Amino acid sequence: MILRPNGLGYEMKRILVASLAVVGVASGAAFAADLPAPAQQPAYYKAPPPPPPTWTGCYINGGGGYGMWSQDHSTIVAATGASIAPSTTAGGNGWFGVVGGGCDYQFRALNTWDVVIGAFGDYDFMNIKGSLGGPFSTAFAGNENERSAWSAGARAGLLVTPTLLTYVNGGYTQTQFDQVNFGALSLAANTYDGWFLGGGTEYAVTWLPLPGLFWRNEYRYSSYSYANVGIIGAPAFDVRADKQVQTIATELVWRFNWTAPLAARY
Repeated sequence: MILRPNGLGYEMKRILVASLAVVGVASGAAFAADLPAPAQQPAYYKAPPPPPPTWTGCYINGGGGYGMWSQDHSTIVAATGASIAPSTTAGGNGWFGVVGGGCDYQFRALNTWDVVIGAFGDYDFMNIKGSLGGPFSTAFAGNENERSAWSAGARAGLLVTPTLLTYVNGGYTQTQFDQVNFGALSLAANTYDGWFLGGGTEYAVTWLPLPGLFWRNEYRYSSYSYANVGIIGAPAFDVRADKQVQTIATELVWRFNWTAPLAARY
């Protein structure tokens, strides 16, 4: 008997191969369906740059320096103001401490200049002493001391760099001089009112890890209106005094809003 290729056995083999192929394809599809989806790569993100440094904000300051006062004074009749002795000059010098605070605002002027304007107030603890001749005779001299002063004013300046400010300032000031003793007579303590002008620089201390710390150096000239000061022991007479004070101060300033990382700012 001759077996033909299209016989029953041959057909069975074909059906078996085809079935295995279908099962294999179905298993592969099921396995692929069970695989987790490929992880998505995050899109590239660049953080925005930090804001540029700004001087807009408030601060406190403290420091000290050296001061000098001078005055022209003469003895006068209290009732008439007539002088009874030539005007003489006296002066003193010494150290002082200062504390204060203020607020600034930064803006760009004419699309060219970075300008800072602000208002401030400060108080000086002073020990600036000098010698004052007696009201009737310079042979009897006493020690005169400027004890304190306070000032309130405004300032305006230009930024040389984002961290260096040059400025001028001015405003109202008041100072207190202690009583002067001449033995039997004394010159009463007195408060003088006046104005001041000054200027200086302020610089961000970037080499220390303390964002907000600045270093200020300032010169100030104060001129006080003359006052008639009573003589204790000789009430019919006064001393008319006209005072000027010059100070040089160095201070540390702490700005509350200067908080951006140093590396990002500079």
